[in-house]
Amino acid sequence: MGATVFRTLDLRPQLSRGGEPFARVRAQVDALRPGRGVTVVAPFVPAPLIELLRSEGFSSSLERRGDGSWAVSFWRE
Repeated sequence: MGATVFRTLDLRPQLSRGGEPFARVRAQVDALRPGRGVTVVAPFVPAPLIELLRSEGFSSSLERRGDGSWAVSFWRE
């Protein structure tokens, strides 16, 4: 990941209210500049999102957090 600067997007509150966060994620990803990335925090592994963004050329890393949530970071090499 090198010197990539990540912005965190915590989706847990929106998901707990029954919201669909894809539009928020898409807006953040589409706005990424070189050297920037986004870390998505969710209560589950967002496998479809990971597959979609990888198919669009994004790299990703997945981390299980101590509170049981998952953090997935996305960036372009």
